[in-house]
Amino acid sequence: MAQGDADQLLDYPIPAPTPLEPPAEWADLRRECPVARVRLPSGDEASLLTRYEDVRQVLADPRFSRHLSAPDAARVTADESGGVFSGTLARPMDAATHRQWRRMVGKWFTARRMTALRPGIEAMAERLIDGMVESGAPADLRAELGFPLPVWVICDMLGVPERDREKFAYWSDTLLSLTRYTQDEIDAAQAEFRVYMADHIAATRERPGEDLVSELISAAADAGHVMPDDVLLSTAQGLLVAGHETTSNMIGKMVGMLLADRGRWEELLADRSLVRTAVEEALRMDANGGFGLPRYITEDTWVGETVLARGTTVVCSLSSANRDENAFTGAETMDLRRAPNTHLAFGVGAHSCLGQALARTELQAVLEVLLRRLPGLELAVPADELEGLEGLVVGGLRTLPVRW
Repeated sequence: MAQGDADQLLDYPIPAPTPLEPPAEWADLRRECPVARVRLPSGDEASLLTRYEDVRQVLADPRFSRHLSAPDAARVTADESGGVFSGTLARPMDAATHRQWRRMVGKWFTARRMTALRPGIEAMAERLIDGMVESGAPADLRAELGFPLPVWVICDMLGVPERDREKFAYWSDTLLSLTRYTQDEIDAAQAEFRVYMADHIAATRERPGEDLVSELISAAADAGHVMPDDVLLSTAQGLLVAGHETTSNMIGKMVGMLLADRGRWEELLADRSLVRTAVEEALRMDANGGFGLPRYITEDTWVGETVLARGTTVVCSLSSANRDENAFTGAETMDLRRAPNTHLAFGVGAHSCLGQALARTELQAVLEVLLRRLPGLELAVPADELEGLEGLVVGGLRTLPVRW
């Protein structure tokens, strides 16, 4: 179906019936209109991609840029001056600088380093669960565990004091805003974060430690270069917005999905070796992944059976692509034993998520500890009464009430 064949202009993001269920429109769009016209929160128009192969193609194609600064690019929100798609994080690097940056940052996120981090992550999860149990049931697992754990990990990786984690949590929330915060609040958060990190980077240059910022400074020096402050700032902001809110929300959604059908939780209790594949399937089944990934095309290009004109802004719906019946057998069924699982939750290509090994480590660690500590864990409300988190680029649950 050609792009112009669809007269209907859908408002995007498309609302879902519940936070754990996909919008019914996804299946219809994949089948009948895989390149659909949508209206973004800004009021600008874009093209929505919902099929697995189309999304994978676009994310791997360098002609589709992630920088939305072109005059004719669609704005995600009405006034963008510092959010995740238009602020420091979105400023382009040249190809050579980007490759060098990914190599250096990638050395931090090795499987070996993640294995070394895991005992500390599990210990923090134990500590947070201790506090939740002491306060008694019912409890909000998102507030007690899902929200604080990833920000503790991020602060530790950046070498900033744990006492500042509330600041980082607020900055993460604000920089991922679609409609939750005003532009003044977003601008203020951006400025506060930049001042804080500039001071931290300067202090780290004087007294390096064993954190990521120190590692990047040292790696550049070993190569005969000076790591620029703006690249370090972008790295820190990217780690914050990609590594805190997304993982925080995914912890809640993962546990919510597993408890929504008690048989899933019982299956994991009976076979703990399924934790790894269960995490991957939760990532694939996430129906509330958020806005998706916007791209701007620099020349006319075929996507499936549609020609996208130069200057088109496309939005890749990873969540819809991950439920594509043509890519996954039993796509609408949560199979905790599914392998291989080639989902697109972390993107694909040159801009795939560098921190995916860390996210997987956190999700697996949390699930292992919960299964061990709280085998009787269950939802304290019916699954269809869970409320979604609104107004952010990423999707999640407002609360996750549980008892044990």
